[in-house]
Amino acid sequence: MSNNFTNTNLDENSKELSCCIVIPTYNNHKTLKRVIDGVLKHGLGYHIIVVNDGSTDSTDKILEDYQSTITLITNPTNQGKGTSLRKAFVKAWDMGFQNAITIDSDGQHYPEDIHLFIDTAKQNPGALIMGSRNMEQEGVPSKSSFGNKFSNFWFKVETGITLPDTQTGFRLYPLEPISKIKLYTNKFETEIEVIVKLAWKKVPFIPVKIDVLYDPDERVTHFRPFKDFTRISILNTYLVTLTLLWYLPIRAINSIKKEAIKSNESNLKKSLSIGFGFFMGIFPIWGFQLLVGIPLTFFFRLNKVLFVAAANISIPPFIPFVIFFSYLFGKPFVDNETQITSLSSLTLESIHLNFVQYFIGAVLLALVAGIVSTGLSLLLFNVFRKGK
Repeated sequence: MSNNFTNTNLDENSKELSCCIVIPTYNNHKTLKRVIDGVLKHGLGYHIIVVNDGSTDSTDKILEDYQSTITLITNPTNQGKGTSLRKAFVKAWDMGFQNAITIDSDGQHYPEDIHLFIDTAKQNPGALIMGSRNMEQEGVPSKSSFGNKFSNFWFKVETGITLPDTQTGFRLYPLEPISKIKLYTNKFETEIEVIVKLAWKKVPFIPVKIDVLYDPDERVTHFRPFKDFTRISILNTYLVTLTLLWYLPIRAINSIKKEAIKSNESNLKKSLSIGFGFFMGIFPIWGFQLLVGIPLTFFFRLNKVLFVAAANISIPPFIPFVIFFSYLFGKPFVDNETQITSLSSLTLESIHLNFVQYFIGAVLLALVAGIVSTGLSLLLFNVFRKGK
């Protein structure tokens, strides 16, 4: 299921931030009333949307007392936290809200911290504000701490962004970018899918420190370690695949473009960085090109990003071409009539002659490639970066 939002304008009140507060709940009758009361007290008057995800306990009865003060969405059966959040986002956007704070109903979050999200959002319009729990404090379940570290690692792989807490349910979402992405998951993994896709949309992330309470006598968690961890793993496999095939190359290209237009370097220095990258990428010290080249870029104060990008001429798809042309370049300089065509022709002399031919050719090819790429780069930079 994908999001299909149609925003209808809502007359804004005097609030500086267009925001509502979303509380998804499923069989949390022990803590639900305390959470709603806390949000009413500390929610700064922001409208509340509660999503009852097919609860079978006394949730319905508890919510009867708040009918006049909240907007209630009821799922006839339990459909998962992800479905509840997606329905709440659609509802909030349809009501005209630009942001939505989500807070769990299991009592682990303190409504007193809502003002932290509001204050941060006012200073950073359009940002996704993530509550950051102290997962090392006493009472935090070990599986929760491990799961958070696991999620943080894969989130950084998929987005390049480091966050201290990617599994928190206490967040402030900007709704406009959410209205432009497609979400396919329905359970706990939705909270990962949405932040990864928002990161891909260049939405800024800002963590804020929040308090957390894990009361074993009150808190009820519906996270099923095997099933939900499997779902999250499948989602991460899908997201990592997309990252490797599409978003990682885009990030690399954007990084190279940023370095190419950076104004504090001359055209000559940028061109020399590219030329040196081609030279080291072809130079016949396989496996050591970057190990040798990067320290030299520091010594000569060259552009490291442009150097590494150019040095990737030696990545696997190009290696056969590099070896072939190196061998051709070396042919005029070595009297080599031995061709290795079978095991019987594989002798020490033939190995030596063919290697020497390749080595000399590779050095020459590296020099030519370095000089030519420097010249072409300088020409292009002079055309597109005049005066630099």
